Parts: sequence; structure tokens; C-alpha cells
Amino acid sequence: MSTSLNRLPESLRNVTTRPLFVLREVVPPLLVVGDTPNGFRRIGVVQGGSFEGERLSGEVVSGNDWQTVRKDSCTKLDVRLILRTTDSALIVMTYTVLRAGPPEVMEKLDRGEAPDPSSYYFRMSPMFETSAKKYDWINRIISVGVGNRLADGPVYSIFEVL
Repeated sequence: MSTSLNRLPESLRNVTTRPLFVLREVVPPLLVVGDTPNGFRRIGVVQGGSFEGERLSGEVVSGNDWQTVRKDSCTKLDVRLILRTTDSALIVMTYTVLRAGPPEVMEKLDRGEAPDPSSYYFRMSPMFETSAKKYDWINRIISVGVGNRLADGPVYSIFEVL
């Protein structure tokens, strides 16, 4: 069997997505733990925010953003959020982010500046959990997102992978 991309069925040659929601988080200045044996650690306490999409919208109740600043101009984020939909359903959202770019762009981000989002790589892979029957479908999807870091927190456009 050939593994050449052009010989695969169309459904295996491309990834198709559809918008899920836009997520906006409010994160005050990070708590800097410093250089540990596992890397330079920072922690963001997510104090709120909102999400809005065609199929679900609501508020960010709270969360944490555990960051490891790597030596290769890349920051890895490990985030856990609690979302509350407009009809009061709770959804756990967990995601990993890689944010990378030229050192000067990463330094701007660290100073709280908002460089052009096209000047750095900021991608996420979220997963969801809920017990709400109305949103049960979100337990079985894969999603991806692209982000932009503003002074008071990130904004992500999140897409369901079909």
C-alpha cells in the first residue's frame, strides 16, 4: 500500500474544521516561580473571561495557566478552565499551547505588549468534558485553536476538527 499523500482518499488528505467559539481570558500579571529543575515556571490565575460561538457561549468561571518557558524561544502552556454556558451548564476545558517566535517578539509578549499575531506561533489543542446532556457532543470532539496574547490575557479562535 502506498503512503503517498496524493494516493490517499480525499478524506485523509486534508483537515476540515468549523468554528467552535472565540475564547477571551482575563489573566492578571503572572506569578513567576522562576528557574526550577524542570524549566522556568510561571503561573497565570485566570480570573474570568467569555466565550462566544454559534453552538455555545458563556463565561469563563476560573482557571490556571501553568507555563514553562523553554530555552528555544518557546513557551508551553498547560491550562485548565471552567466554562459556564449561558444556560448554566459547566464545561471543563483543558488545553496545551505552544507559543514561539523570534526572541524580540517573545520579549514584547513578556513585557505585556501585543505584537502582530502573525509575527509568532500561538497554537492550542483543547479538549472538553461536561455532564450536561445538551452539550454531550463536546465530550467527543477534537479541536484546535490559534491565539493572540493581549496585555490582559489571550484571545483564541477555536475550531472543531470534523
